[in-house]
Amino acid sequence: AASGRALRGAARAGGQAPVRGLRASPRARSAMPSWVIDRYGRNDVLRFTRDMVFPIIHFPNEVIIKVHAASLNPIDLSMRSGYGATALNMKRDPLKLKSADTEFPLTLGRDVSGVVMECGLSVSYFKPGDEVWAAIPPWKQGTLSEFVVASGNEVSFKPKCLSHTEAASLPYVGLTAWSAVNQVGGLNRSNCSGKRVLILGASGGVGTFAVQLVKAWGAHVTAVCSHDASTLMKKLGADDVIDYKSGNLEEQLKTLPLFDFILDNVGGSTEKWALDLLKKWSGATYVTLVTPFLINMDKLGVADGMLQTGVTVGSKTVKHLFKGVHYRWAFFVPSGPSLDEIAELVDSGKIQPVIDQVFSFSEVPKAFLKLEGGHARGKTVINVISKK
Repeated sequence: AASGRALRGAARAGGQAPVRGLRASPRARSAMPSWVIDRYGRNDVLRFTRDMVFPIIHFPNEVIIKVHAASLNPIDLSMRSGYGATALNMKRDPLKLKSADTEFPLTLGRDVSGVVMECGLSVSYFKPGDEVWAAIPPWKQGTLSEFVVASGNEVSFKPKCLSHTEAASLPYVGLTAWSAVNQVGGLNRSNCSGKRVLILGASGGVGTFAVQLVKAWGAHVTAVCSHDASTLMKKLGADDVIDYKSGNLEEQLKTLPLFDFILDNVGGSTEKWALDLLKKWSGATYVTLVTPFLINMDKLGVADGMLQTGVTVGSKTVKHLFKGVHYRWAFFVPSGPSLDEIAELVDSGKIQPVIDQVFSFSEVPKAFLKLEGGHARGKTVINVISKK
């Protein structure tokens, strides 16, 4: 995908990748509308302002995107409450050159679908006017604004078949699932066919994407969700759907043949029994997205938190390796090249967006409350530019 990016960038310039300088905005801007927080807390900390500092290109590989649509993820709720602040602030200011609370005012929102407005000096793959999508890392200012700045390697061309509203529902959950299934779990289009895959917590954003991804690669998919999401799971391609409310989930799953891969979006006590559902000594892998990494750093500080995290994952990995299965943690990884591959799957009809509800930009607090209520069937999307 990365080499494809270079070739496509060169093709746009008649065979030579152009070197573009900074492009001035059509009119000078110093501020923009944005939803921000000035402290951590519950929904009342959300504040609308028209005076958020306009993003600036600081590095030659960055682009400024005019946000057409964004969406919310559980990490936005967690960050609103201060989750991960220790690790994220270390990433924002690793040398501690600034004073405390340098993240405020902080804009939440990770997903964006919009149009490139300006490009840095070394950006040759995009040009102003290109329709793009991206997932912005949590240590950067987010997408609940009129504009957002991103690194060029975090951005990809928006799938042609999707509107901005639809496209904004996919990048963060897509890249999180891609990291878990492909980069950590080792599954891909050439080795996934016929494998038995179990997805716990299948009806959320990451789950609905993961079901479609491994199904597109030919896997047999068992999805665990509540009964009211079973129709959706079947529509997305799940072969078996298990209602976790209809009885003891562990006992229900034990009646099925063993699995080659498990993706756990639930965590908690699940991992105490889920690994027993894997085929032993066959390379079978359990990947969880629910880890104590950021919590450890919040509680123990950076050094002790990283040490505790390393001890935990190391001991669990070794423990399960002796039992004949692989135990792994996975995290969201920003990646434009991975989004390129996801866009191909979307444009080929193998992956579709799953949207629970769409809100206007003025309704961001309501959107957070909706997400906070839980039991979403897909994504909560924010139209930053109103649809007429």
